[in-house]
Amino acid sequence: MRVRVVKTEQDGGSIIWSLTMGREYEVIGIEADWYRIVDDRADPILFDPACFDVVDPSLPSFWRCDVGDEGERYCYPVEWNKPGFFEAYHDGVAEVRERFWGDYRCLYHCDARRTSG
Repeated sequence: MRVRVVKTEQDGGSIIWSLTMGREYEVIGIEADWYRIVDDRADPILFDPACFDVVDPSLPSFWRCDVGDEGERYCYPVEWNKPGFFEAYHDGVAEVRERFWGDYRCLYHCDARRTSG
């Protein structure tokens, strides 16, 4: 799934300063309907989908998607679809960070795995 930044103010008024206006980004996951994107600082961050136009709505075949109790969507590669995975990443847990970047390189940069579903 690919999106283009069209506005820089998220729900709640916070300003997006780590993405470039007009640039396209790969969505690497969806959490409670928000898009997880590797930003310009190389951090996998959640962003308000209202800030983007969808350029390519195709979901990778290696994502596992679930719907929450209130109809919100959660989609991630199976490797990251674990409670607390990204919290551990942002807490600096070395093993989780290594796992993320290894998986990211393979899942999003190896053409064999980039088939849409």
